[in-house]
Amino acid sequence: MIEVSGGTEKQRELVKSIAEYSAVKLMGSRLASAVDIEIELRHDMGTTLGNATWQDNNHRPRDFTIEVNASKNIRLRRMLETIAHEMVHVKQFAKGEIKDLISRPPNIRKWMGKEFNTDTISYWDCPWEIEAYGRECGLFIRWAVENNLANEEWTHDV
Repeated sequence: MIEVSGGTEKQRELVKSIAEYSAVKLMGSRLASAVDIEIELRHDMGTTLGNATWQDNNHRPRDFTIEVNASKNIRLRRMLETIAHEMVHVKQFAKGEIKDLISRPPNIRKWMGKEFNTDTISYWDCPWEIEAYGRECGLFIRWAVENNLANEEWTHDV
């Protein structure tokens, strides 16, 4: 189940639509229906575009919160691409592709069986971020096309 709070009614409607679309494309219908995602559209995130966190302690969590910057200086397309980006992270955690090993210092994150020290690796070199950035635009464009929104001016506004 996906619930959206904050923002305008139009933002909530579009955010829920792209989140549901991304969930099925990334995880398949079965896993997508097994995760619960609360999406918060916020105006107090500064320059941060978004983040995804899990709320349960499962090694393949099913309960997530996504926070997305919905301030006036964030364009609608960028906000929706951020939702797609964060949904990639939800998929990564839900499928067990990525795991935070928080019980062991330093900050170790396991990606596809390989350990990475998040204190020493550049954000831009993290393979989970490379995947999320690589998929966000494609998910947005496919969603816009399939929802007959691709001709809307705001969908071209990068």
